[in-house]
Amino acid sequence: MSIPPPPGAPQPQDPYGPPPADRSRAHGPYGPYGTAGRAYGTPVSVNALAVAALVLGLLCFVPALGLVLGLIALRQIKRSGQSGRGLAIAGAVLSCVGVVLWTVVLSTGAASKAWEGFKDGARGNETLRLDKGDCFDAPGGMEGDTYDVDPVPCAGRHDGEVFGVVTLPGGAFPGDAELTDIADERCWALQDQYAMDSWAMPADVDVYYLMPSRASWRFGDRAITCLFGHADTGSELTGSLRGDPTTLDTDQVVFLSTANAFDAALYEEPEDTPEDDLAGHRAWATRVHDVLGEQIEALRGHSWPSGARQPVADLVADLEDARDEWARASEAADADTYLTHYDRAYAYVDGPSTVTARKALALASTPPAYDEDEGGSAEAQV
Repeated sequence: MSIPPPPGAPQPQDPYGPPPADRSRAHGPYGPYGTAGRAYGTPVSVNALAVAALVLGLLCFVPALGLVLGLIALRQIKRSGQSGRGLAIAGAVLSCVGVVLWTVVLSTGAASKAWEGFKDGARGNETLRLDKGDCFDAPGGMEGDTYDVDPVPCAGRHDGEVFGVVTLPGGAFPGDAELTDIADERCWALQDQYAMDSWAMPADVDVYYLMPSRASWRFGDRAITCLFGHADTGSELTGSLRGDPTTLDTDQVVFLSTANAFDAALYEEPEDTPEDDLAGHRAWATRVHDVLGEQIEALRGHSWPSGARQPVADLVADLEDARDEWARASEAADADTYLTHYDRAYAYVDGPSTVTARKALALASTPPAYDEDEGGSAEAQV
């Protein structure tokens, strides 16, 4: 009779192995399954949210959504045993980076600039990107296609030069007629600020402007671009026409500012003749008299270089005489008397003393020739 081994002693190993029923439990108490009840050898599925999180993280289109999907995917993977944990982590990290980038873009205003660039590209319209002082070539010249222009250096030959940009308020499209009126008024005013010396302006140069169309207005186009162009079709400008405080010295700016203020007053002359509107002409002569007085005071009050002191003093003396004639014209009792003083006063405009003073200040010294039938500016829609 055999004696059983004491408690706790190792059992002798059966040389034939465990019975078949015991082998079935070698995989564990629940049969041949692994984690979460998945049979060994079964393909592991990839979590769909993890893939979506990675895609959104790479695109940076909606980074916040990518981050949320990545976190949800990690939780689902932990519970279900699916693969894709690395994808979910990568998507969440990229989405965090995207959130930071969007925050920087929105806080610096770069998004607005990018949107403007997108709109310009969608329209294929480079004129909306032109700024004051830019020169460009247009495919068909100033009378041709202005929907696409090529910026070029102003030192060489070019079709146009921008001297001002008028930004309009929002709202409904005002219509072509109103835009034309605004362009006529604003562009001509900006012209004298950009090219202060009217004597230096070539006679064959016209003022043009590019206006928004109804279609471009819907894209946010609110700019009227004022520019110089050659009056003759097929001809080009050479060199910049800019003559303002960025290119002129202080003495030249003071002289031209006073001259331009006086010229602006002269341009307001009534359209009707003195015979038809004597009261209107007398009132205008009073305004010219007053502006001329301001010009004289400005010229007297400035410290001129030695070579220009006497020429400017001689000009001031002539302006005093002209001012007296404007005063008499403003008090004329009839049209004939008015015209007599009017002609005497105008004889001093752009006279010999003006030419001498301009030469002393190194300004253009040839008076411009004005065409009585000279038309207005040209326009184009963009």
